[in-house]
Amino acid sequence: MIKAPSDLFGHTRAHVGARHALLTPNNHVGSVVPGISGATTVILINEAMGAKFAQVLVTFQKGGSAAAPANELETFGALLGGSATVLVGGKKERCGPGGFFFAPARQTWSLSAPTAGAQLLLFQKKYVPLAGVSGPRPLISDAARVKGVPFLGDPAANLQVLLPDEPAYDLAVNIFAYEPGGHLPFVEAHVMEHGLLMLDGEGVYRLEDSWYPVRAGDAIWMAPFCPQWFVAMGKQPARYLYYKDVNRPAL
Repeated sequence: MIKAPSDLFGHTRAHVGARHALLTPNNHVGSVVPGISGATTVILINEAMGAKFAQVLVTFQKGGSAAAPANELETFGALLGGSATVLVGGKKERCGPGGFFFAPARQTWSLSAPTAGAQLLLFQKKYVPLAGVSGPRPLISDAARVKGVPFLGDPAANLQVLLPDEPAYDLAVNIFAYEPGGHLPFVEAHVMEHGLLMLDGEGVYRLEDSWYPVRAGDAIWMAPFCPQWFVAMGKQPARYLYYKDVNRPAL
């Protein structure tokens, strides 16, 4: 089999630096993660990289499973392909592509009966409580139920906010969809840290003073105040799913 140039002679599009990182599917190496069985698990982002959260990609075999005990971690999970049964907070639902769940800290969650090849993306972080505010609620839903809105009035950039925008939630997970040529309106630099997975299409991401071609399957980490900008390229729309920390004091 002839391999693409990206697989030859030690070449890679990947970059891992102090303030941002890009990992491609060609870089994936599986890890053994307690609680996940019958699956290939790839840790894309975590504290070893310098992040304050983890981003994990799990690809299940038929009969695989995942389960997490009640601890200080909160978990957002999104089904990228295939289907599986999700149980969290006493709620149980069969989820397909686009399905997602949120399990608050000190709440167990599990995934069972996945179809072969079902793929799950996880964002996990330690919950930061807010004085006088009750903790967030568990949730199982589907991106198809979430209405998107033009970002800052631009119809070429559509934003879906998946979690409630409430003080109880110290994280947000959104889907950004761009028409070809659609782009962020300016170079952002902000306190929020990001973890991102390209879902569809391709484009160019500016991270600090570097410009990276990106495509479906690529994962990106952006540290707080990392300058960032994206433009969708090619003839197909581009989409990415991303995490950020929100709703907490500056100090």
